[in-house]
Amino acid sequence: MVNKKQQNDRIIFGLKVKVFRQQLHFSLSELADKAHLSVSYLNEIEKGKKFPSDEKLMALALALQIAPQELRSRTLPHQLEPLHDLLQSNFLYDLPLELFKIDLSKVVEIIASAPAQVNAFIAALVELSRNYAVRQENFYFAALRAYLALHNNYFEEIEQQVEQFLQTFEIPESRIIPSHKLEHILTQIFNYQIDKAGLDNYKALQTFRSVFVPNKKQLLLSSQLSEGQQAFQFGKELGFAYLQLQDRATTSSLMRPSSFEEVLNHSKSIYFSVALLMHQRLIVEDVKKFFQRTTWDGQAFLDVMHQYGASPEMFFHRLTNILPRHFGLKKLFFIRFVHSLDTKSFQIDRELHLHSRHYPHRNESNEHYCRRWLAVIQLDKLQAEPLTPISVGVQISHFFDTGDKYLCFTIAKRSYPKPNSNVSVTIGLVVDDALLQTISFLADPNIPAREVNITCERCPIENCVERVAPPVQYEKRLQRHRMQEALEQLMV
Repeated sequence: MVNKKQQNDRIIFGLKVKVFRQQLHFSLSELADKAHLSVSYLNEIEKGKKFPSDEKLMALALALQIAPQELRSRTLPHQLEPLHDLLQSNFLYDLPLELFKIDLSKVVEIIASAPAQVNAFIAALVELSRNYAVRQENFYFAALRAYLALHNNYFEEIEQQVEQFLQTFEIPESRIIPSHKLEHILTQIFNYQIDKAGLDNYKALQTFRSVFVPNKKQLLLSSQLSEGQQAFQFGKELGFAYLQLQDRATTSSLMRPSSFEEVLNHSKSIYFSVALLMHQRLIVEDVKKFFQRTTWDGQAFLDVMHQYGASPEMFFHRLTNILPRHFGLKKLFFIRFVHSLDTKSFQIDRELHLHSRHYPHRNESNEHYCRRWLAVIQLDKLQAEPLTPISVGVQISHFFDTGDKYLCFTIAKRSYPKPNSNVSVTIGLVVDDALLQTISFLADPNIPAREVNITCERCPIENCVERVAPPVQYEKRLQRHRMQEALEQLMV
């Protein structure tokens, strides 16, 4: 197995050979002939896939008319210094290129062949990542979202492994799998030790639903978990064990992942658990029946979820799996909002966009999300009704001045284990011919339709009673536009 340093050395060496060859105006075959190497072998060297023996390195140096130590040095020519910094930063290694069928050496070759302006831009990116402390896990999560979007968040291999699991352990096809069955498999087959109140004595760990202790093969749970939540945690552990996922997080939610493999395996274990607890054939059948209704019924929507003992997050996760695959609804987004009751703030902490990047989406500028969004409306409704544990709604959202229109489903609930906060999950489906043909109740006149925007700060909609911040970003953009128009008039 080649480590990063060895791979860096091969890439740098290959680039130097190519640069020196091009400076001498030698073709690949001409240099190969002078160095007594095959063209294919020299090509592999330049691509960073092969490193020559000392004898062949001496022959290359002689053919390139340079000292062997200069060729062996890890220093790149001045014009490629940004690429050297990029390789040393490990940025390229943090990206899961192999999942996207991308060869690292090909990426390097493209960058190395780019004009000086591109290399300067790369240098600026590396500097920004250092100066603004762009965290490594941000790249991991962004790469994961891209990977899920590439596959429309549906993975046939895991679906098949779930079917094999059910057959192996003789679990009949049903909408509810009792948690004790999964617990039995974990303890008796995979030798887990399970403590259902194991986290109760650790105050600092109350935000986790489970923690896995590898050296003891022990799973510690919070005693506050419902039957369905226990089943989900057991399903995740079975995902790790049955799929033989080695590089894994020990906490129920990811804290500071150390590798992309850890992030990907966490996602696979969640997928396995959700697919196990919401059987593909049954959930497709139930959603199809619901879509055939001629009027929207929020309680009927919740009933589909409740008959699996699922949480809103599980339910919506499964919908993002099956809607593209079985209903042809590939243009969708998923977002999860957290509403802090202490600060009265709304933040998106999880999102997924299939087919393209849709509105709404997360922003890091501390702007105020549009209060007309169904996700926010349902959270406000939940706060106004203290005795209501869960709230469901539907909305047709027209995004201002874009032509984008979505049918949005939202479920809001009181959040455990985080105190003083509620959460909502939303799926938005692009309103197009495919949706009109699939969902019969889309024509229901009782479904509210709202014109919405991204954030209050960027919204020009006048007389908006829901506005919570002035349109400062819109006004800045408008002012810049006026300045540009004035300058153009001066130049006439």
